[in-house]
Amino acid sequence: MRQVFEILHKDAMGRIGKLETPHGSVETPALMPVINPNIDFITPSEMKKFGAEILITNSYIIYRTSKLREKALKNGLHSLLGVDLPVMTDSGSYQLMVYGDVEIDNRTIVEFQNRIGSDIVVPLDIPTPPDADFDTARNDLNITLEREREAHQIHFQNDNPLLLAAPVQGSTHPELRRKSAEEVQNLGDVIPVGGVVPLLDTYRFADVAKIILEVKSVISPIKPIHLFGAGHPMVFSLFTALGCDLFDSAAYALYAKDDRYLTPYGTKKLAELQYFPCSCPVCLSHTPEELRRMDKKERQMLMAEHNLYVSFEELRRVKQAIRDNTLFELVESRIRNHPSLVAAWRAVRKYVALMEKYDPTMKKVFFYTSADSCSRPAISRHHERVLRIDVEKEGVTISTDHGIAADFYLKPVFGVVPAEMLEVYPAGHAEMPESDVEIEAFLIAVEGLRKFLAYHRDKKFRIFASEVWREYLKDLPENAVIIWR
Repeated sequence: MRQVFEILHKDAMGRIGKLETPHGSVETPALMPVINPNIDFITPSEMKKFGAEILITNSYIIYRTSKLREKALKNGLHSLLGVDLPVMTDSGSYQLMVYGDVEIDNRTIVEFQNRIGSDIVVPLDIPTPPDADFDTARNDLNITLEREREAHQIHFQNDNPLLLAAPVQGSTHPELRRKSAEEVQNLGDVIPVGGVVPLLDTYRFADVAKIILEVKSVISPIKPIHLFGAGHPMVFSLFTALGCDLFDSAAYALYAKDDRYLTPYGTKKLAELQYFPCSCPVCLSHTPEELRRMDKKERQMLMAEHNLYVSFEELRRVKQAIRDNTLFELVESRIRNHPSLVAAWRAVRKYVALMEKYDPTMKKVFFYTSADSCSRPAISRHHERVLRIDVEKEGVTISTDHGIAADFYLKPVFGVVPAEMLEVYPAGHAEMPESDVEIEAFLIAVEGLRKFLAYHRDKKFRIFASEVWREYLKDLPENAVIIWR
């Protein structure tokens, strides 16, 4: 397969990348506002002012609307929408998920998307709902894979510059998600993760996180990942940190029609707001009360504009966190806004070995924010690295107090830190509270200490420890003596 995606910067499993399309390059992570060509709302040409570099629309709606179909076939998709931005087109799979059927076949919709010049063409995959029984999910997946192979054959008959997306399906069955990912990475330029909208709508973010990580465990790192239906700014940092590069959003419009106000911290109802916590042009120019008094159509337009401004602002914040190598810190602050986000981030702990493969080994600083910081790859990587250090002395000193000269130091979370690494990332560049550190930080440190002592069982260790460590420094190997201070 050709390579259309370049990774420029990385942190956690997130990356800033460049996706090349026939209508120009797109910097990722990117948000694609959903455009319904049948609805007169914020126009496609206005999307640039909010920060959009790429849009997504529905080729099935265009195909089924004769007036739109004729215009698109005659002048092209971009002329129909009045934009020169890259445009991705969905195939009708969303309608298939909602209504159970669509009046079109895979070949027809793939050929149609090619004829109208979609930058990213999507086959008619089957979005199996969550918790479907295994046989149903497997049968749906087999049909989807057949359609994706057909789309690949149609799409790449000639030297086609348009990109092909090959969605991953498989419901909530990890083995099916992995099977799907293994096959589609050789079929598509872009890999969407589909069938997750019902999970997102019901805040089952932990299930979404597991699906993404199962996909990432087998997919090539050079493939851009699109998370279908993820358009709320409160999830951008989390799902970017797990390796997603593209998001799409109809939320900006749907929420506005219900007078719902998006923030990176969750959703607010306009009726409950006395102040706008935002500095976008809409919020600086109006008060909540002024919007409530407006005509409904005008109010919906302004609410949608705010929702777009705040969504793209959050994506820029995520990108800067990647550049600063502080994406973990951003995620750990954002997950505090909903228990389901906390559950999702903690579900990632089982995949720390996978995250280690992606997360950069050297960074500027390690900010400890909570017990969730204990699960970062930098911690496990440090513990493994310390075990490989040669200990030449027969009698070795370890201290919990940096004011005491010692060969090694004992630090919450990090455990054993060689004296010569006190200025080296991560332990030497860690910013942590001087007191009231969570219990988990001590437990992880002591577990690392036990492994270190057992690994060097032929050496003798004296451990100078402060009282704060007393309840944790228990059951150490016999080659260690504790001197309390």
